[in-house]
Amino acid sequence: MHRLNGRPRTHPTTVDAAWAGLLLVIGLLHASQFVGPLLAWRAASTVLLAALLVVRRRAPGPAAVGGVLLGASQVVLDVAAGPAGAGYLVLAYTAAAYGPVWASRLALAGGALAGPLAVWRFDPGGPTDGRLRAAVLSGVLATPFILCWAWGRLTRVRRAYLTELEDRAARLERERDAQAKVAVAAERARIARELHDMVAHNVSVMIVQADGAAYVLDNSPQQAKEALGTIASTGRQALVEMRRLLGVLRTSDTTEEYAPQPGIEELPDLLERARAAGLTVDYTVSGHPREVSLGVGLTAYRIVQEALTNIRKHGGPDVHARVAVDFGGRELAVLVEDDGRGSTEKQLATGGLGHGLIGMRERVGMVSGDLDIGPRPGGGFRVRATLPLKAAGAPV
Repeated sequence: MHRLNGRPRTHPTTVDAAWAGLLLVIGLLHASQFVGPLLAWRAASTVLLAALLVVRRRAPGPAAVGGVLLGASQVVLDVAAGPAGAGYLVLAYTAAAYGPVWASRLALAGGALAGPLAVWRFDPGGPTDGRLRAAVLSGVLATPFILCWAWGRLTRVRRAYLTELEDRAARLERERDAQAKVAVAAERARIARELHDMVAHNVSVMIVQADGAAYVLDNSPQQAKEALGTIASTGRQALVEMRRLLGVLRTSDTTEEYAPQPGIEELPDLLERARAAGLTVDYTVSGHPREVSLGVGLTAYRIVQEALTNIRKHGGPDVHARVAVDFGGRELAVLVEDDGRGSTEKQLATGGLGHGLIGMRERVGMVSGDLDIGPRPGGGFRVRATLPLKAAGAPV
């Protein structure tokens, strides 16, 4: 059924030819009732009208001119239109819907004159007939042409409106993609600055340990060995962060001041600030808490920070949030959820393309983690991130 409905749009000429063939058969059957020159004329006019119907969409202007000339010839030769005359209505519609302006005006003028000319030529009336009868009959005969022309104009306006809607939708989609790219670029630039701090910190630690090892190398070889071990471990971590840094696109206007970046140990302070702002938050820590890499700690902190911001914006009144951090054997699980009423609709309305959610995905991807964002089964919203405690590419 869908293919049948779509065929008139994809194969208009084929459909027009089918209708023209049906009109041709009806017109020739009607013409067969006559003899002599009248038979030849009716047959020829029916064939010409059917041919105009076949090409009416590809050449609406010439089809309108041909229809007007063919109708005028019938009036001049005093040949009344038969059943095939319904094709003139189709030509009037086509000129208004698909033809140029002049063809549309020509079809309107021809349709408006069709009634008076038909009454004048084929129904002259008698001396008892008044002008009122002729006027009414002329209006009745011209009305179908005018209605078909008006239908064609409505089709043209509707088609132009749909085209405008499609262009606007395409433009909005391009703008949305551009905004998403800008958000990703800005977020990656910020991540690049933060990774710079991490690498600088690790290199500073290596320099201090190297200086200490050189100082105690002769007097305390064991301390020197421990310092060298610390240098090796810190160097491996710095190398991983540097490799990750090279994969981040960075803008040229990164002139902001560098500052130490927060980690998991700053989460209690973050939650206290959220509570001071009026948000009820529970915080739990499970597993075996231990020191994590700067990249993982910063990612966890930013995820909780952004999730709490979204809860305050979209969670509605009296919302209750819960933050849970679980130190596993090889992974750090961060969970932020709430029981808000408006969070799901508002946060999912953008299809997950908000700048905050883009930042979460970028950060989690940078440390080779997993992120799950969506509504809770019992209502509200949930953000769950799983971050590896061993950085990708580091030795186990």
